[in-house]
Amino acid sequence: MRRFHKILGLIMLLPFIAWVVTGVFFFFKPGYQEAYQALNIKQYPVAGLAESLIDDSTLEVKQMQTILGHHVLIKNSDGWRHFLDNNEVKKDELTPEQIRLLVNDAITQKKARYGDIVSVDGVKATTSTGVEVTVNWQGLSLRQYGQDTDFINTIYDIHYLRWTGNKAFDQYLGVIGLMLVLLLAVLGTWMSLRKPTIKY
Repeated sequence: MRRFHKILGLIMLLPFIAWVVTGVFFFFKPGYQEAYQALNIKQYPVAGLAESLIDDSTLEVKQMQTILGHHVLIKNSDGWRHFLDNNEVKKDELTPEQIRLLVNDAITQKKARYGDIVSVDGVKATTSTGVEVTVNWQGLSLRQYGQDTDFINTIYDIHYLRWTGNKAFDQYLGVIGLMLVLLLAVLGTWMSLRKPTIKY
């Protein structure tokens, strides 16, 4: 039994090391602030409500003034519609220059993290520091994702035994890991409490 407990302990050494190292990382959280910082679209004073766009089916209205112009977001039972200077504009109708202007206006005060925009692909802008900024046109918001964000997400994957990338398999791996920890604890407790066999 002691030999089995020893072998089981050696098998569980790798996930224990991973849990300890990543647990220390989560405790101190280095780089979290930059990796997950909110990046907001820069806003300007709003001129007024576009009342001509609202009808009886309107459930919610948001308006915002940005470097692109006057935005009115209108929600009805079919979802959100986005109007820019009273003209409806869909995500696939945005030009690279509009994305560049909107993102650049947001990152201009944070050059140390974002640098300059080097490329625009659809609604995603990539900066010279490797950070990707995605424009959510429907909600008029931004999401940023850098190498540090990817690194921290990898630490999470290691900590929670998401080692293969296959969600179903990793769930089984996690359950097996927890069961082995429980078995290790039960065997250790049993060996500690049982009376030793006296040999003559």
